[in-house]
Amino acid sequence: MIKGAIIGTGFWSHYQISAWKELEGVTITAAYNRTISTAKSFAEKFQLSEVYDDAALMLEREKPDFVDIITDAGTHLKFTQLAASKGIHVICQKPMSDTLSSAKLMLECCQTAGVKLFIHENFRWQAPVRAVKKWMNSGIIGKPFKAKVDFCSAFPVFDNQPFLAELDHFILTDIGSHVLDICRYLFGEAKQLYCLTKKINPAIKGEDVAGVFMEMDGNVQCFADMSYASLLEKESFPQTLLLVEGDKGSIQLTHDFELKITTRQGTQKFVVQPAHYGWADPEYAVVHSSIVACNDDILKGLNGGVAETTGEDNLKTVALVWAAYESAASGKVIQL
Repeated sequence: MIKGAIIGTGFWSHYQISAWKELEGVTITAAYNRTISTAKSFAEKFQLSEVYDDAALMLEREKPDFVDIITDAGTHLKFTQLAASKGIHVICQKPMSDTLSSAKLMLECCQTAGVKLFIHENFRWQAPVRAVKKWMNSGIIGKPFKAKVDFCSAFPVFDNQPFLAELDHFILTDIGSHVLDICRYLFGEAKQLYCLTKKINPAIKGEDVAGVFMEMDGNVQCFADMSYASLLEKESFPQTLLLVEGDKGSIQLTHDFELKITTRQGTQKFVVQPAHYGWADPEYAVVHSSIVACNDDILKGLNGGVAETTGEDNLKTVALVWAAYESAASGKVIQL
């Protein structure tokens, strides 16, 4: 049985621990939060035996095999360094860190300490996204040449996570980390990119609209379209919409998980429903169920297998995020 401990008991931790409880071979025994009353409420809800307001003390006493860091991005480096110094494997929520340099330090300190680093990048584990990849790999649409990955919404994300409104960098680090990782998962690495950003909401510090145009491996032109300011006829949050065009057809993932595959022979339509769990909000099942799938893959990595969302892999997504900011600031195409 692999034993884990949680660092941070805020909004997302409730879904994260619920997802861990769906899996066999792993148990969460303790939690840290800087406010001990918050940690105690969390422990009572999820029946944890130990709570702490001192992360170092928790790691010394509990000696977990891994920690799951579910705190603000600016704290990820210090908690990663703490765990690595004690020989404890690290799982960290995305974004990996609040800067590219600190993300690199996270990976370096884990490599030096000989511990594993995984990033909880769950969007690529959404059932509809995996279905798109499966159909692409089948060859039914031939060789992809163009794609759009769309996450445009007017959802009031700041209501549940008010700290997001205070970030100097918002949409590219928040949802962009997910969307750009999906682009990498589907099409490989980007060779160059150009980005434009806007701030529409006057009450926030960072940008809430971004468009990133990339040339990917295989010369696929990929446009990542992101917005939290889009009042549309049909609100799609929290769904990611996709269109992949190949020389023999296209794959479209549209609202409510409808997958359309079009060739010269016509269009096939499917609905790719996400798994449903009792603790998950049915409206957000596509996100919440992907947490289970992502954790399961990371558990495989902890057990000696090969996981997808390692720190080394996710550092490439972080690099894309900050290359996009560089392009938006300079007005230039960035070569990668």
